[in-house]
Amino acid sequence: MQLPRRQVLRWSAAALPLAAAAQPFARAAQPPAPGPQAYPSRPVRVIVPFAPGGPNDLAARIIAQKLSDQLGKPFHVDNIGGAGGNIGMGQAARAAPDGHTLLVAAPNLVINPSLFGQVPYDVARDFAPVTIAVAAPTLLAVHPSLPVRDVAGLIALIRANPRTHSYASPGIGTPPHLVGEMFRLSLGLDLVHAPFTSGGLAIGSAVAGHTPVSFGALPPAVPHVRDGRLRALAITSGRRAEALPGIPTMAEAGHPDVAADIWTAVLVPTGTPDAIVTLLHAEIGKLLALPDVQARLAGLGFDRLALPPAESAAQFQAEGTKWARLIRDAGIRAQ
Repeated sequence: MQLPRRQVLRWSAAALPLAAAAQPFARAAQPPAPGPQAYPSRPVRVIVPFAPGGPNDLAARIIAQKLSDQLGKPFHVDNIGGAGGNIGMGQAARAAPDGHTLLVAAPNLVINPSLFGQVPYDVARDFAPVTIAVAAPTLLAVHPSLPVRDVAGLIALIRANPRTHSYASPGIGTPPHLVGEMFRLSLGLDLVHAPFTSGGLAIGSAVAGHTPVSFGALPPAVPHVRDGRLRALAITSGRRAEALPGIPTMAEAGHPDVAADIWTAVLVPTGTPDAIVTLLHAEIGKLLALPDVQARLAGLGFDRLALPPAESAAQFQAEGTKWARLIRDAGIRAQ
């Protein structure tokens, strides 16, 4: 039975009472805020803590363009990469809480505190969630020269040739890397991680055959799969992706524990007036429902979520715990 993407995204939070999980993210009481009609009063900076071209950036640009149209002021994307997203997320944490700085973050938001030990922000203290807007699965793919057609074939090949095969990811501690480690540990495979500094470089290495196994975000891989430069084996969500409907899920391939999504969340600095948070959540929900946006997102491999702030906060807390456990078990450390 295939589960809805929303259900898979929230599975790790099921053991936590939603109100309790969201409590650390509650904002301090605010003085009376200006009405939503007063916002925005000037251009809005949208911080993406990664280089252009990745799934986080792609989703941010779709959202920023439509918010500009709907709210009448420019929402401009500012890519501030470096240190696994810490530089950009730290800048967003220190921004004025007036709604004129947004952070569009990926799961690194909750991964990095365990990966680095010390980061320039505290998720619970420094940010108020607006929404987890969209999500996309991780894709397991191989170069067409590799003599495998499915996940079972890849596992057999790796076991028959220990210490021979490596897998590419966008970098240490990125969600695709952690999914790759989930795959390796759950099956006891002798598979070496080959980290790159971006998703584009990781996919490029797989396409060129230098690192013939790849764990990466689905959106940037879709064109290479469609053109035959990569062979997709499975995705890590609970249901098949509309962008690649012929590709099975990991659960269908017999490995339901290898499951994770790469979500894109919108946050503001703590202290941002509730009226602005409410307005932004409503406007993002509205734009994600537009037919042209839905078609574009589906073509890239994204699913629309538009989770409310409290549910997003609960997901942050649950996933922070989940990834901390995996990082500890796999002995992963930032380099």
